Amino acid sequence: MKKHVLTITAILVFIAVANTAFAGVTVSSPSNNSTVGTSVHYIAQASTSCPEGVASMGIYPSPNWLVYTVGGSSLNTTINLNPGTYNTVVEEWDKCGGASTTTVRITVQGGAGVHVTSPANNSTVGSPVNYVATATTNCPQGVSSMGIYTAPGQLAYTVNGSSLNTSLSLSPGTHNTVVQEWDKCGGAATTPITITVSGNGKTFYNIQSIGGWHSYAQQPPSYQDCNTCTPAGPGTTWATYQHIKSPSLSGNATQYNIGGTMDYSDVLWNNHLIGDFSSEGMPDSGHTLVPTLTTFTYDVYFWGNNLGASQALEFDLNQFFNGMGFTWGHECRVGGGNEWDVWDAANYKWRPTGIPCYPNNNSWNHLTLQVQRTSNNQLLYKSITLNGQTHVLNRTYGHFPAPGWYGVTVNYQMDGNYKQSPYTVYVDQLNFTYE
Repeated sequence: MKKHVLTITAILVFIAVANTAFAGVTVSSPSNNSTVGTSVHYIAQASTSCPEGVASMGIYPSPNWLVYTVGGSSLNTTINLNPGTYNTVVEEWDKCGGASTTTVRITVQGGAGVHVTSPANNSTVGSPVNYVATATTNCPQGVSSMGIYTAPGQLAYTVNGSSLNTSLSLSPGTHNTVVQEWDKCGGAATTPITITVSGNGKTFYNIQSIGGWHSYAQQPPSYQDCNTCTPAGPGTTWATYQHIKSPSLSGNATQYNIGGTMDYSDVLWNNHLIGDFSSEGMPDSGHTLVPTLTTFTYDVYFWGNNLGASQALEFDLNQFFNGMGFTWGHECRVGGGNEWDVWDAANYKWRPTGIPCYPNNNSWNHLTLQVQRTSNNQLLYKSITLNGQTHVLNRTYGHFPAPGWYGVTVNYQMDGNYKQSPYTVYVDQLNFTYE
C-alpha cells in the first residue's frame, strides 16, 4: 500500500510539473545577442497553464520601462530605441494573475530614424491635425530638416532642424501621411502615419492650459463632490499648476498632485466647454448647438514618474440636454489590476472591458478616446487607443436623468490607493473634438 501511495504521489507531481511547463514566451524577433537598428521589430508568442489563457503581453527595454502592451497571446510591433545595449524583456500576463518572461539582449546601432508622437498611427483625428516628431541620424553633421507629406509627392510642411511641432488642415477621409528627415550627408529616413480625419469636427486645443477648471475631492463611501473639502486637506490634498515648461511636449503642460490621509479618496478636475458656464465663450443660450452634437474625441498626453501609486486615472466627457445626461467615463485601473473600465451611466457602475492598461513611467503616454451618442440617445464607447495600440469596444449603455443642464464638459480625475500615496501627473496637449 505504501508503494501504491508513492506511485500516485509521483503521478500527481508529474501532472503538476506538466501543467506548469507550458507557460512561457517565445520571441522570434529580434534574436538574442543580435545587433539591430534603432527601429526594433518584435515578434513573440505566449502560452500559459492558466485555463483562462493569456491576457496580454508587453515589452520592457529596461527594468520598469514598459513601452508597449497588447491584449492576447501574440505581439508583432516595432519600437524605437536609442543606440546602446539593452537587456529587453518580453512578458506575458495570464488571466489567473500569473506571468512569465523572456529576456532578449540586443545592441542597437545608431542610424537615421523618425519618431512621431502625434498623431498616432491608424488613429482618427479632427482637423487641423497636430504633428509632433523628432529625428536622429548617424550623419556626423546631424539632421538638416524635417517635413510632412500629406500624400505621395505632396510635401505640405518643412522645418529646419531635428524636431517639428505643427498643425495641418486636412480634408475628411483617410490620409497616408509620411514624416521625413533629411540629414546633412544626403541621407533621409521616413515614418508613415495613416490617419482618418473626421468629417465636420471642431477642436479645442491644449485645454489643460485654459481657464475655467474646477476641482473637487471625492471621498468614500459616497464619492460625491465634496463642497466643504479644501486642497489643504487633511483628508484629501491636491494642487494644480498650469503652464509647466518641463516635463512638457508643448511647453505648456499642467501639473496635478494628489495626497492626503483618507485612503481611496479621489480628486476630480472639470471644465465646462460649451453651454452653461462655458469657459470658451460658447454659452449656447438658445440651446441650438449642444443637442446636435453626437461624436466626440478626447485626445491627451500624460506623464508621471510614480504612476504605480495611482489606484486609477480617469478621463471623462459629458453632454447634457433635454433632461438627459451622458457621461462617457474611462478609467485606467493601475492599482486596481491594470485594466480599462468604462462607466455605465444608467446603472451608475463601472464595467470592466478586459483591455489592458499599462501606462509607462518617465515617458509621455498618448491616449485617444472616441465615443458617440447614438440616434436613440445611447452612449456608445467606440475605441481606446493608448500609445498607438487601438482597442475597439462598440459598447452601448443608457443615459441618466439630468434636468436643467445644457452643456458639454471634460473631466480629468486621479484616484488615491489603499494608503493614499501621494503622486503627480503632468497633462499636455489635451485636445477635444466635437461634431
